[in-house]
Amino acid sequence: MDGTALLTITVLAVFVGFEVVSKVSSTLHTPLMSGANAIHGIILVGAIIVAGQAADPWVLAVALLAVVLATANLVGGFVVTDRMLHMFHAKKDTAKARAVEPKGGGK
Repeated sequence: MDGTALLTITVLAVFVGFEVVSKVSSTLHTPLMSGANAIHGIILVGAIIVAGQAADPWVLAVALLAVVLATANLVGGFVVTDRMLHMFHAKKDTAKARAVEPKGGGK
């Protein structure tokens, strides 16, 4: 494939990915992020393997950039998932605290 075809496929993939992700409801976001984190882990392992077998300096540079970007993506996904889970826990903890409080001023 030539560079124009690869660029066209990349641009189309970005648009399709944006449309798909923007239509996901917030209740499904956390399970989808967990699956995406697993995929990003596989990408990170692949980037490490490519970096380990690189013969040319420019291939090593691109592979190391891929390792850095995949690591940032993986860690960012876990941070977002953790924040989403804390949002759901905060609602449950608040409801439990209200149920435990005595009514009528504690008398």
